[in-house]
Amino acid sequence: MAIKQDVLVAPSGAGQQLMPCAATLQGLKHLGYHWDGLPRRFFEGWYFKVTIPENGQSFALIYSIEDPSNPSSPVGGVGVQVMGPDDGYICQFSRDTEPFWASRHNLELGATLKPKPTAAGQRQLRRPVPQAEFSAAVEQGFQASPTWHQGSIVAAETGTPGPPLSTVADCSWAFSMTPKVGWGDAPGAAVSSNLNATAAGAGWGSGSAAGERQQQGNALAAMLGGRSQRATAGWLSMLAVFEPHWQVLMAEGSATGWMEWGGKRYEFSDAPGYAEKNWGGGFPSKWIWVQCNTFDTPGLSVTAVGARRQLLLGVQGVEEDVGMLGIHLPDGTFLELVPWAGEVEWSADPWGRWWLRGRAAGYEAVLEATCGADDGAVLRAPTADNGLAPHCKDTFFGKCRLRVWKLDSQGRVPASAAPIVDSKSSTAALEVGGGPWWGPWSAKAKMLEPFRSLVQLPIDVGVISRTLPDLLKPPGL
Repeated sequence: MAIKQDVLVAPSGAGQQLMPCAATLQGLKHLGYHWDGLPRRFFEGWYFKVTIPENGQSFALIYSIEDPSNPSSPVGGVGVQVMGPDDGYICQFSRDTEPFWASRHNLELGATLKPKPTAAGQRQLRRPVPQAEFSAAVEQGFQASPTWHQGSIVAAETGTPGPPLSTVADCSWAFSMTPKVGWGDAPGAAVSSNLNATAAGAGWGSGSAAGERQQQGNALAAMLGGRSQRATAGWLSMLAVFEPHWQVLMAEGSATGWMEWGGKRYEFSDAPGYAEKNWGGGFPSKWIWVQCNTFDTPGLSVTAVGARRQLLLGVQGVEEDVGMLGIHLPDGTFLELVPWAGEVEWSADPWGRWWLRGRAAGYEAVLEATCGADDGAVLRAPTADNGLAPHCKDTFFGKCRLRVWKLDSQGRVPASAAPIVDSKSSTAALEVGGGPWWGPWSAKAKMLEPFRSLVQLPIDVGVISRTLPDLLKPPGL
């Protein structure tokens, strides 16, 4: 798996140092921007989360673009939401989609929502640039890549449905990110601690920086597992058959930098990071979501979801319940518990309780999570009819427990068997969305045919992406 890199200047206590930027991680799936240019309802959203172990606080950067091909769309625009410390929230929204840019095949995106006065009249940024250049040109906006995140926004929610929800007036950030585990087996996981130490050191500024960046690229390629990386929804995610599509980009990373939240500065080093994305015409009609990579067992992570999604069959209102638990064990093994290879079920309250169980590939897992009644913040999500509207509730203070058993030859959990994993966390990310939520929701995933059979075909999205020239690749791959 090859990497092509530029260089960014990142913050450092000892001055400025070189950091990798704009990496093309060819083994990962759906890194790029999926908009195909057609005049239809379309959104794409990116989610990057960091948890600070020293104080238990987390923040998530949430970027979205809606209806970029339709200037007259009543819901089109660029949104930047940040969920911050103590489940705080800020949102800046602009109806103007022209300043937004994203790479068709790489994880690179950004927007200049307001240029610096000194940059007035200059051409707006359309690619990742060094930190100093971005700071000189952009007063409000952001840029993001696999290894660098930078931005500054103010509370400005005009143009979005619902009342103002922001709890702070402004927010800014700058931090590096070292991807450690993607979405699949991590055969090079033992290398990750060495790589992270290298990225955090001052050696990037030395005369051997180019060679070190190449070594970092090689290690990162080995670490993320190349062809072992998977499309979260299977190979059918290449086609417009589900609404929406979803991809976990990074189950675990290591972040170093800072965030200023309402005038208070938070600094962090080697903090756990996570990234995912969605695209399509709108979010599911109803869903639950649990994500945690801060267990008391180092190297353990889980992302789990239960959702009612639409099928694009030319007939409105056709939906199915789908779910999954994706678990990375401390040794780098990836467990994919999905309905097309086993069974997934869940139960959740409107707020405060989540329970999911999955069985597949010789394993069974149970994930339980709770939070306080007063925890959480209402977030906006891209909806099919109302655009970026208040549509879900999240907290970073979930208490969760994950247990995993290995099944016997009969496909059952042995009666007296202890779980091979039994781990807890008090900083899980929890979410409920859509609705209606009149009471507890219990469901079992039932993937409809022919999609259940088709998704099991041995088709590798990565192979297709690597063998096609860029002009023929579907957008996003």
